[in-house]
Amino acid sequence: MKIHQALVLLAFAAVLTMAAMQLPARGDAASPANRVFNTRGEPVAGAHYISHAEKDAATPNMVTVILADYRSFDTLGETLVVFAGGIACLFILRRLKP
Repeated sequence: MKIHQALVLLAFAAVLTMAAMQLPARGDAASPANRVFNTRGEPVAGAHYISHAEKDAATPNMVTVILADYRSFDTLGETLVVFAGGIACLFILRRLKP
């Protein structure tokens, strides 16, 4: 059984290494993360958010605009999940007096 686990681990490491070798160079302006237009010539969503953030929300901080205006329900959901996890840890780790 240990040989099977080692083989799966080596195969997984090989796949991860091959994937990491295919990543674009750091700071590459032509990488997909830095593109303003996709391959069909349409604007990418991230470029739209960056260029319209201050105009849409009248806030100079782009991170605040994206988290509070564009992704507000998603951010609220993440906050509720973290809060629920904290409350669960509080109930699990609290000590009961004898």
